[in-house]
Amino acid sequence: MTISRLFALITVALIAGIASARAQDTNPTFVVSYIEVAPSSARAAAGILRTLQDASRKEPGNTGFEVLQRKGQPQQFAILEAWKDSKAQAAHAAAANTTQLRDKLKPLLAAPIDERVHTGFVVGKAKMTGRGSVYVLTHVDLIGAKKDEGLAAIKQLSVDSAQDAGILRYDLLQQGNRPNHLTLVEVWRGTADQEKHEVAAHTRKFREALLPMSGSLYDQRIYQAIN
Repeated sequence: MTISRLFALITVALIAGIASARAQDTNPTFVVSYIEVAPSSARAAAGILRTLQDASRKEPGNTGFEVLQRKGQPQQFAILEAWKDSKAQAAHAAAANTTQLRDKLKPLLAAPIDERVHTGFVVGKAKMTGRGSVYVLTHVDLIGAKKDEGLAAIKQLSVDSAQDAGILRYDLLQQGNRPNHLTLVEVWRGTADQEKHEVAAHTRKFREALLPMSGSLYDQRIYQAIN
């Protein structure tokens, strides 16, 4: 291969890489954060997070910001963020108000905040939630060699679950730095609908297929939105 030919190939690769990076920068960005505070600090933490939620929803580029509290373990919270693009998310993370509220939260934490940035693998149009809505966040870790097979199975589950009674939202988010790690975001009208889904034939079929493809436990957590 001549030097000129090699240089041309390198140039094409660099241009393709830049184009891909720019495309990713303009795609919607999702962040899922897990927060655990001391049990005695749950109420105080909820107040701080509620303030963060209200302020963040008014920021440019925000398309969703929900603070959730885990059922049965009120000292554990989760934040679901959706932004127009990575630039809007980065601006929010660096904003003085965000930094100040996080600083207020720090003395209450039992562990560091676990923040995971995602892209949308399958994201549908969410329906209006109500006071009794049930949120389910599930972390799925696929074995590297089984990633594509696992993604196909999860995508099929989302298609099947969209037909279930009481479904308000069923999104599949993929971590940017670990594409074999996903977060399933489910919202159900109520507990009865969510429990029926768990024993539905398509859910059981998926769980059976997933087991040999999974790199860790199926980490499923149930939440409610803070008021």
